[in-house]
Amino acid sequence: MQQTTLAAEAHYTGVGLHSGREVHMVLKPAPENTGLVFVRTDLEDRPQIHATAANVTSTMRATTVEENGCKVFTIEHLMSAFHALAIDNCYIEIDAEEPPVADGSSLAFFRTMKEAGVQEQAAERKEIVIDKVYRIDDEEHNRFVMVLPYDGFRVSFTSVNPHKLIGIQYENFEITPELYEQEIAPARTIAYEKEIEALRSMGLGLGGTLESVIVYNDEGWMNPLHFEDELVRHKILDVIGDLRLAGPIRGHVIAVASGHALNTSLAKMLQNNLG
Repeated sequence: MQQTTLAAEAHYTGVGLHSGREVHMVLKPAPENTGLVFVRTDLEDRPQIHATAANVTSTMRATTVEENGCKVFTIEHLMSAFHALAIDNCYIEIDAEEPPVADGSSLAFFRTMKEAGVQEQAAERKEIVIDKVYRIDDEEHNRFVMVLPYDGFRVSFTSVNPHKLIGIQYENFEITPELYEQEIAPARTIAYEKEIEALRSMGLGLGGTLESVIVYNDEGWMNPLHFEDELVRHKILDVIGDLRLAGPIRGHVIAVASGHALNTSLAKMLQNNLG
């Protein structure tokens, strides 16, 4: 298979989920072997941050990449759309330190890229082809994420939430662009109402509203769901985005209660062994 980039520029404007700042994002075609590169147009000299596992510096409530003292965070939804559309090379120009949240899912990004079109390039794609089992465990909290050899890209995820409203959710998908757009991309970020004030006191979630986050409390959901099991679908969306930091993956991802910390640790393991 050949490398790809966008066929044309794509624009998207919104606010950041955690920063609450307005941000203008421009996705630009990039040459072969560029990778996915954030460009901070709000800073002098327009510094670049390569979206790779080696550059992950924080996973608290979102995935952050940093290079030469400049960072971007909450990149996982955008990365997920790149992974699903198999886009290898792109410049992501943003005038803030966080991409827009859109509606809390990756659907707007996926459709923006799809509308711009995907352009095949001459160079061969460098896939991360899984050759054995790679696994990261959090034994204290009974969580893990692993990936094993598979001819394709599949994700099986079990979400475990103690809240009676949610409980255990499981989904298993063969990831194709068509399936992703219908079954995964519309799944939005979820928050527990009692956590929101604590997050905001930490300077997080400042851009979150009921238009961009699904909120639940002890009585029920505060806004309508897109899917009955939207939480686990969003977890799948996240793991697809986090693992893209290692590169395009050919394998079967299996996860139980995994989050950004475990996901990006696995991405680093894959990059170190197969990148």
